[in-house]
Amino acid sequence: MIRTFRQSDMEPIMGIWLAGNLQAHSFIPESYWRSNWEAVRGQIPEAEICVWEEDGAVLGFIGLTDGYVAGLFTAEGHRSRGIGRRLLEHCRERYDCLTLRVYVRNRRAVNFYLREGFSIVSEETDEGTGEREYVMAWTSGNM
Repeated sequence: MIRTFRQSDMEPIMGIWLAGNLQAHSFIPESYWRSNWEAVRGQIPEAEICVWEEDGAVLGFIGLTDGYVAGLFTAEGHRSRGIGRRLLEHCRERYDCLTLRVYVRNRRAVNFYLREGFSIVSEETDEGTGEREYVMAWTSGNM
């Protein structure tokens, strides 16, 4: 089920965030993600976080700021079960436009967002990593 973030979700969410980034972005040094841990942890309460919970366990989450998808993560072992799609659907019901950034080399995520109706708007370089990333957008008229 989808619900709003609770402070007790912080540790599971941060664990999913770190593991997901390490697994999806092997082309970025692990130290980059670990060095951003505290900054992300500090931003979580400032964002709109929707959590996917099953049997009391947090299995995924999406973080938004004014329609910008700052992150969409699913716990290892629970991917490709529709959790990410359902979290996006939940956000689509509340926003007419969603935007995000995704690393070009993260083909699995790029393909997921394309399947979900996002379009590539531009390609830029992430200053923090030097990696190329797509800026992608979805609008209610796209689907």
